[in-house]
Amino acid sequence: MTIPTSKVKLSQWDALLLESLRALSGSDEELLRRVSEGDLPADESKYEFDYGQLSVLAEEQPEGFRRAVLEGYQIKYNTIRGIRSWIEVALGIEAKLELEEGQEAVEAELTEAECERLEDVLSYGWAVTGGPAGDGSTGTYRIEPIQR
Repeated sequence: MTIPTSKVKLSQWDALLLESLRALSGSDEELLRRVSEGDLPADESKYEFDYGQLSVLAEEQPEGFRRAVLEGYQIKYNTIRGIRSWIEVALGIEAKLELEEGQEAVEAELTEAECERLEDVLSYGWAVTGGPAGDGSTGTYRIEPIQR
């Protein structure tokens, strides 16, 4: 019997770096190769990512980094703006921020698969509500803190 291992925990910024580089790499193996060889592009997005930070992470925690890439990860601590950024970087979807005090949330049009992917990485303390429209394609999902 194998004992299940918990997910690797990444900082919100490391998760954004990983997802951005994942979008530029053809596969997970290509991403791992690029990081290990230092074959990292210059980022020209509004985020100005320094992918060299991933090389440092991979050097300090080689097995954890590999597991994060291949098996998934959980973000240690999310912020509302960080969730919006993750949705944009990882899923390529522009999400809306609701910043009115007591009503803070992120809203995004997602498929069920995209929502499941988001739920898999969210740190503890966040609730995802909503769902697909009747046709089952996409729906409006709301991500908000459990406690206010």
